[in-house]
Amino acid sequence: MKVTGVFLLTLVMAAVVCAQRPRAVDRSTPTDATKAVPPTAPQTMKAKYEGGIFGHNSAMEGTLSFDDSNQRLLFRKEGKELFSIPYNAVTSAFADTQKRQPKAATIASAVPLIYALPAHFIKTKVRYLTLQYNDPDTRVGGITSFRLDNKELVESAVFTLANKAGLVPRGSVYIRKNDDTEAKKTNP
Repeated sequence: MKVTGVFLLTLVMAAVVCAQRPRAVDRSTPTDATKAVPPTAPQTMKAKYEGGIFGHNSAMEGTLSFDDSNQRLLFRKEGKELFSIPYNAVTSAFADTQKRQPKAATIASAVPLIYALPAHFIKTKVRYLTLQYNDPDTRVGGITSFRLDNKELVESAVFTLANKAGLVPRGSVYIRKNDDTEAKKTNP
């Protein structure tokens, strides 16, 4: 009996050790994010503002536009300008994805039946264009996000804004290089 137990334990340990070996990595496809350039974003797109701008606390739906003539990102609701972020005030931009539970699933999960259990596991992916800004004119800064329709639109909006604002990529995030750091590197 002991011999059989030791043999089975040895087999289990061998299976665990084999499962922990390093995997082969396929290096034939490039992993550099700069190789795949997303298309240019449309000039105006539907967006839901999620908060972060001083004086505009509530979430609202509207349109987000690239106003190139005035060098700013503009948010409108029903054709009326609500606020804008100058391109030179954007310090970083990135695409964010979060999993959220839809309202219908939240309501269904509140029903005290065993049939409501699957509603707890229903989640949808929500895509955001997230910006960190610091306006030198007003000395106001913060982080804001805009909910866009799909992943491709968010990626193209981030890429387009980064190009217009003069941001450089750092991984999957676009940042503004600090001018003081660049000056110190060239003039030690």
